[in-house]
Amino acid sequence: MQALILGGARSGKSRHAETLAQQSGREVIYIATATAHDAEMHARIAHHRASRPAHWQTIEEPLALATTLQQYAAPGRLLLVDCLTLWLTNLLCQEDANRLPTETQALLECLPQLPGDLLLVSNEVGLGVVPLGELTRRYVDHAGQLHQQLAAQLATVVFMVAGLPHPLKGIMPWNG
Repeated sequence: MQALILGGARSGKSRHAETLAQQSGREVIYIATATAHDAEMHARIAHHRASRPAHWQTIEEPLALATTLQQYAAPGRLLLVDCLTLWLTNLLCQEDANRLPTETQALLECLPQLPGDLLLVSNEVGLGVVPLGELTRRYVDHAGQLHQQLAAQLATVVFMVAGLPHPLKGIMPWNG
């Protein structure tokens, strides 16, 4: 099972993904993409770490997501990636402009070969006004393109609003 869980800021997408992971009964590896560049982000990361079950392994990988997924995917294991939009931000901020398309293509190509289960969490950013800045517009464009590609490729897509899951495609197992 591979699923994309989308939602806006504070929509409950991470909590929903973590609940699904707990209900799965599988070994869970949490792949965190955030990087802390200021005190507020350090606090957010610390809060997320404290809220996860202690027996989950956490891998912090801000850039090489496909390689990390390939390394840790296994039958009977669930990988939870939180979140793709932070990963995109990290890649957009790299000096090497080719890194983003290379890593995105690697992600899309590795998904069909991964054993085990996968939950991908991402922020839906296309519901607001068109951003004024060039970098922000590129970010929204890349996020929207990635979400469309993943939604076409994955069996399950869920949109979170106010803590409530709205299935867009497929069904979620372990959803009690």
